[in-house]
Amino acid sequence: MAATMHDVARVAGVSVKTVSNVINDYPYVRDATRERVRSAIAALDYRPNLSARGLRSGKTGVIGLAIPELRQNYFAELADAVIRAAERRNVAVLVDQTGATREGEIAVLAGHRLRLTDGLLFSPEQLGQDDIALLQVPFPLVLLGERMFDGPTDHVTMHNVGSARAATEHLLEIGRRRIAVIGAHPTHQDDIRSANLRVRGYREALAAAGIPYDPALVRVAAPWHRENGAAAMRDLLAAGVEFDAVFTFNDTLGLGALRTLGQAGVRVPEDVAVIGLDNIDEARFSVPSMSSVDPGRDQIAEVAVDLLIERINEKGDPAPPRQILADFRVAARESTGFVDPEPGIASAVSPSVLAEPAEGS
Repeated sequence: MAATMHDVARVAGVSVKTVSNVINDYPYVRDATRERVRSAIAALDYRPNLSARGLRSGKTGVIGLAIPELRQNYFAELADAVIRAAERRNVAVLVDQTGATREGEIAVLAGHRLRLTDGLLFSPEQLGQDDIALLQVPFPLVLLGERMFDGPTDHVTMHNVGSARAATEHLLEIGRRRIAVIGAHPTHQDDIRSANLRVRGYREALAAAGIPYDPALVRVAAPWHRENGAAAMRDLLAAGVEFDAVFTFNDTLGLGALRTLGQAGVRVPEDVAVIGLDNIDEARFSVPSMSSVDPGRDQIAEVAVDLLIERINEKGDPAPPRQILADFRVAARESTGFVDPEPGIASAVSPSVLAEPAEGS
């Protein structure tokens, strides 16, 4: 049978109330007593009854994370970072995939999919600026990503424009001038989705270097999966367009592009330099290892969890919503001619509460 709180109290030689105080991180418990209770919990493999805990406190100690799909490495690693951040705060996480569909995202906001949670971290891909009213929900909510700005909730995101500009500038700094991009979206060219923000950063870097924008170097690839990166690179090579570098809008596209370049006998970085964005683990282990922009994924997870817990525990009138951008940096590797996997080439922006409109507003 599963251990109970009474079992823990008996083994630790304390009252059930003391066990409850330790589980709920009550501050006025002596260190020696707290350690005795924790040892008993570990020895008995005790798991608190979240339903009972919720009835007593009004909270379950569980938060939700709704992301488009775990197949994309960025979201899988983001989920891992959120779970680790939550564990350090004694909070559990339920992860849900919306399938990157509008219906799935609306269902999450309607509260139909993630029950028994105290609040939600939500990364939409299909909802956009016209759907801001849907964020008026009766539970704590922190928004992630770049699809919606200036809403009624706290918002943690990355510097899409700045990160893309940094990636392009890195290629320019190593002498490349014909820089292709893979990952543009075929429609909605004026909206604020990540692809369009990254095109903007790419174009800003070219303009600052006095290099004209050439639409022939831009390839559509959606969704951002390996096979689409490979297909876009095949199309680029077949078109006979001259290019000496490529910036892929995420690392997964870059892995597909690297595969196609290798099959075509194109040397990386001698003939074509490659940089991605997201700095997923795989980028360090590809052959050659792939340069990337780290968008501050771990920081996004830490800050988002902290903000959500603040909102869950908030009393009285809610504080105004906050918008926070994470740090980013360039991790230069073999695909752009660097041997040191973390050489310290960085273009970082300090995280800040935005005092002016965000990138997408």
